[in-house]
Amino acid sequence: MGKSKPTTLLRLVSTVAGFVFAIHLIILYSRNYSVDNLEVSSQSLLLHHHPLVHELERVEQENIHMPPPRKRSPRAIKRKPKRPTTTLVQEFLDENSQIRHLFFPDIKSSFGPTKDGGGNDTSLHHFFPGKIWLDTEGNPIQAHGGGILYDERSKSYYWYGEYKDGVTYHSHKKGAARVDIIGVGCYSSRDLWTWKNEGVVLAAEELDETHDLHKLNVLERPKVIYNSDTGKYVMWMHIDDANYTKASVGVAISDNPTGPFDYLYSKSPHGFDSRDMTVFKDDDNTAYLVYSSEDNSVVHVGPLTEDYLGVKPVMKRIMVGQHREAPAVFKHQNTYYMITSGCTGWAPNEALAHAAESMMGPWETLGNPCVGGNKIFRSTTFLAQGTYVVPLPGVPGGFIFMADRWNPADLRDSRYLWLPLIVGGTADRPLESSFGFPVWSRVSVYWHRQWRLPWGGEKEIA
Repeated sequence: MGKSKPTTLLRLVSTVAGFVFAIHLIILYSRNYSVDNLEVSSQSLLLHHHPLVHELERVEQENIHMPPPRKRSPRAIKRKPKRPTTTLVQEFLDENSQIRHLFFPDIKSSFGPTKDGGGNDTSLHHFFPGKIWLDTEGNPIQAHGGGILYDERSKSYYWYGEYKDGVTYHSHKKGAARVDIIGVGCYSSRDLWTWKNEGVVLAAEELDETHDLHKLNVLERPKVIYNSDTGKYVMWMHIDDANYTKASVGVAISDNPTGPFDYLYSKSPHGFDSRDMTVFKDDDNTAYLVYSSEDNSVVHVGPLTEDYLGVKPVMKRIMVGQHREAPAVFKHQNTYYMITSGCTGWAPNEALAHAAESMMGPWETLGNPCVGGNKIFRSTTFLAQGTYVVPLPGVPGGFIFMADRWNPADLRDSRYLWLPLIVGGTADRPLESSFGFPVWSRVSVYWHRQWRLPWGGEKEIA
């Protein structure tokens, strides 16, 4: 009789332990843990100590001093005595700000093959996020909201983006800042730093007001993928009218990466509105369209047809109710990642990283990927908005995060922020659908005032 209580207690503890162990096994099974996942985790740890990555992770801090408040007349004080404190973001958006030069440095500090950007040897290929980036002819690059295609045939990179070299205006009093469509600009490079202007590869329509590409309409976020079966380069883009009510995707094709591209049509994919969008080509050559829809409240993702000229009927709604836009998709070790922004027009906001084991989801949110700068920088994606992610050759788990620092007062002067992105380390945010943390690694975008490719940029990328 004296041993019955300990025995009962032992049985109870064993039962609880077995129950917990069973739940743990179920969770592991439901999350598809495997030897491959363990290998991914170990490789992520190795990546964290990779010598090429270590330099990129040394972030810089920004301590920006706000200008003193402007003097106001006694009459203005009487009329509106209480004035809220001016924020850094307000200063960023104010074209008359005393510290505007910190966000949009003038041409004197530009960088590129014809200028050093700050007293450095141009052969070292330093990136200067936020400074004017010049092409091989010494002109500012015009490829906003763009994407990169690596062409196996020519062994070259092609950067496509909005050619915004026009006057900024408002189509009506409450309309967003805009420029007339000029077309899609294309630049070519062998090293991701030296860019040659290949011209406007898809031009605006000047006369036909019914055409999607009429200059008074909207063409945004062009992305190009190559179809090896048809031998065609296929461009997808956001097509809209001046009031953003058309909300469609447009498609164009070409036999060459440098165009010219022939515009085919616009459509509402899957019967829904489409605004900010991207296309992603997987390792098996399956391509996907990812777009903000349902008044930007939901992101849709679905496969393209085999010729990349249309969408298949299947579609998944992801990030429901999260109001995300500017999707940028990339893949690492069989995991799909996406970086999105919030919906605040030209004003910057917080980026979020997401991950999934399939392009069709489910997608989980990992958190804000931005590291360094300061609190405001991190909460505003370094005062920019993402557009694309490019693999960094020779660096396992290394990528380049491409973003635009929009200048709503003069959109042609919007700047490019290319920053190192590393997939490695543990995620810092639990899964939305369970109590555990995700098996995939954290996504980190590191702030640098200047940085260079790990191999120095002194050679062309093979």
